[in-house]
Amino acid sequence: MVSPNLALNEYVAQRQAAGDDIVHMGFGEARLPVFGPLADQLIKGATRNAYGPVAGCEEARAAVAGYFTRRGLPTQPGQIVLAPGSKPLLMALNHVLPGDVVLPRPCWNSYAPQAKLANKDVFPVAIPAECGGVPDPAALRGMIHAARALGRAPRTVVLTLPDNPTGTIASPERVREICRLAEEEDLFLVSDEIYRDLVHPPGTELVSPAEVVPDRTVVTTGLSKSLAVGGWRIGAARFPDSAVGERLRADVTSVASDLWSTLAGPMQAVAAYAFSEPPEIRQQLAACARLHGVVAHAVYEIMISVGAQCRRPTGGFYVYPDFEPLRDRLAGHGVSCSASLSRELLLQSGIAVLPGHHLGDDDQALRFKAATSMLYGESAHEQQMALDANDPLRLPHVDAALTRIDEGLTKLCR
Repeated sequence: MVSPNLALNEYVAQRQAAGDDIVHMGFGEARLPVFGPLADQLIKGATRNAYGPVAGCEEARAAVAGYFTRRGLPTQPGQIVLAPGSKPLLMALNHVLPGDVVLPRPCWNSYAPQAKLANKDVFPVAIPAECGGVPDPAALRGMIHAARALGRAPRTVVLTLPDNPTGTIASPERVREICRLAEEEDLFLVSDEIYRDLVHPPGTELVSPAEVVPDRTVVTTGLSKSLAVGGWRIGAARFPDSAVGERLRADVTSVASDLWSTLAGPMQAVAAYAFSEPPEIRQQLAACARLHGVVAHAVYEIMISVGAQCRRPTGGFYVYPDFEPLRDRLAGHGVSCSASLSRELLLQSGIAVLPGHHLGDDDQALRFKAATSMLYGESAHEQQMALDANDPLRLPHVDAALTRIDEGLTKLCR
């Protein structure tokens, strides 16, 4: 079965090509034009047609090491592996880490299938009330003990900071609590930090578990979300500076040698430039984070205004509303679960979202993920206008999309 977010994106593209007018919020793409200097580096790297080292060239790995070091995680190039996106790195980790996998519920829709492809059992644990991306610590401890009593072996916990799908950041206190539990219960942490540079508002604190339990944490990242080059597939992983980290890195590199060989040479040139973060890249990151925050907050306000419950977004470009308070009203439209809620929203108002059950959530819950990054415009020109605007919400095309969402939800919920 094709991953549900990719399947939905293809379906919407087909409908739009056929002339249907759809507001697409069902796919987690940073819908922005390619930043010019990145394209320049891609062109310069076009002649790099040799395979190169499996883990990535020294220049690119040094740039990624500097990126992590600037974020409070002192790192050497020998701790880094580059790959065609962070997704295959996460898959490789499933193949080399021992035991089964614990996931926050809900979470990104590829975590569970990847674990199952690696013949791992998956243990979902509900997220806390205030944020997503981490399991509730008390529930996590209870699940670990119950699973071990039955002879099971949950050993790896996947965290997402900031979170996809809720668009929130776990507090430093919550992260440290998870880290204490990992030490007490001998757990390993995989911290997916691909949205790390998209926190909002500026100055929002993010603590990586690699700061707290460095010997127990692998961090993954990439350029797909922060610099809107998802189709270029550039990802990286940081391994612990320890004997355990060296073994894990060697094992992942071994898997990589038989799965993807190496990150494409032109993309390594882009990685070396982007992760070194010259001033223009830092300015672009700040502009992207600001736009994502403004539009995500506007969509959050719409969700609240129609009567849904929703965590306030603080990172990335998602909102994850809960329409449980409106269940009786929605029942009149034939809505009783996440699938029917998303279906009716598409049928009645032409608004595409990803139902929560695809993210491991309760299929009877009335929740979905909305990717607000898809609202910046259909053309590169409109998207650039949104990025450059002092107030992107006043742009006619952005305002029209937000109005359409407001009217569609109001119609469905009344």
